[in-house]
Amino acid sequence: MVAWTLSAAFALAGPVRAATDPLPRAPTQQFVAPAPGTYRLEVIQQAPAGRVLDSDGRALDFKQVTTGRITLLSFIYTYCVDPIGCPLAHATFATLRTQILATPALAGQVRFVSLSFDPVNDTPAAMKAYGGEYATANAPLRWYFLTTGSMADLKPLVDGLGQSAAVQTDADGRPTRLYDHLLKVFLLDAQGRIREIYTTAFLLPDVIFNDIQTLVIEQHARRPKP
Repeated sequence: MVAWTLSAAFALAGPVRAATDPLPRAPTQQFVAPAPGTYRLEVIQQAPAGRVLDSDGRALDFKQVTTGRITLLSFIYTYCVDPIGCPLAHATFATLRTQILATPALAGQVRFVSLSFDPVNDTPAAMKAYGGEYATANAPLRWYFLTTGSMADLKPLVDGLGQSAAVQTDADGRPTRLYDHLLKVFLLDAQGRIREIYTTAFLLPDVIFNDIQTLVIEQHARRPKP
């Protein structure tokens, strides 16, 4: 069971890893990804509704960061040190950002979202520090580092996206500041529909890059012809 109520038990100060610190490399792939547009990504579900806070503390409707552009989203917490957890998600996003920015026509159609599942420790200021230069680079590809105002605000987002997390305990059964969680990265289309979910084994930048291009091709094909 997800132990959200334990979060207040370990609201302790601690160092925050900046997003510009050395991070694990994104995984290398052992196969050639299918060409963009040669396959279809099925609709899995609609993203849930809710409220979040940006890294300046401004309240946003979750729809503002999940619709209007193709969105790559992951749940993280800033002090995670698991090399195949949050740092891997960040490294993958950073690699993809470089790839996408090299294609200007694509960059303006994509956003990234890193959303904390620990609002007790990951305040807007902590998220801004974690995001570093990525948190302040607005265009053409915006990378949002978000948190929520409370666990109550976070829960419908976590539940709605099927992202489980539980507080780790020490040898004496006392809660620590660390979480056990399965890394998931969600790809959403411009209508806020989840079209792919990547776990650690499939978090391959070239695959995700081609999936993003596939959604762009689909989006353009739906536009009425003049």
